[in-house]
Amino acid sequence: MSDHPMKPIIPALGGFHRKAAGLSYPIIRFCTGLFLMPHGAGKLFGWFGGNIEATAGFFAAKGLEPALPLAYLVGATEFFGGFFLAIGVFVRPTALAVTVLMAVAVFHIHLANGFFWNKGGFEYPLLWGIIAFALVLGGAGRWSVDRWIGREF
Repeated sequence: MSDHPMKPIIPALGGFHRKAAGLSYPIIRFCTGLFLMPHGAGKLFGWFGGNIEATAGFFAAKGLEPALPLAYLVGATEFFGGFFLAIGVFVRPTALAVTVLMAVAVFHIHLANGFFWNKGGFEYPLLWGIIAFALVLGGAGRWSVDRWIGREF
C-alpha cells in the first residue's frame, strides 16, 4: 500500500475534500451523541412518550434486574452520555458505556428477533455499538471539549 495521496476522480472537488475530511469524525461523534439523547430523555423525563416505569417493567420482563436502577442507568447513559459525546467530553469512557449498553441490547433484547431492525432485530443497536466502540478507539478528536482543554482519557 502506498503512502501517496489518492487523486480525485473529479479534480475540481479535491480542495473541498481535503478541507472537509477533518469534519467527518466530529460529525459522527456529534450525531451519535445527539441521536442517543432522546432515548434517555424519554426514560428519565417522560419526553417523547417514554417513562422510567415502563422501561423498568420491560427490563424486568426480559430478566434484567434490578430493573428500576438499571432503567435509570440506561437513561442516564443515553441522555447524559449522549450529551458528553455530542460536545466531546469524557468521550472514551462514555463511548465504552454506550458500547456495553448496546451489547446488552443486542444480546439480551434483540438477538432472538434476527438481524433486521424493522422486525425488532439487532441491526440498529449493533450499528450504534460499533460506532460507539470506534469512538472508544478514536477518542474525542477535533472540535471537542477534550481537545479544547487539552486532556482526554
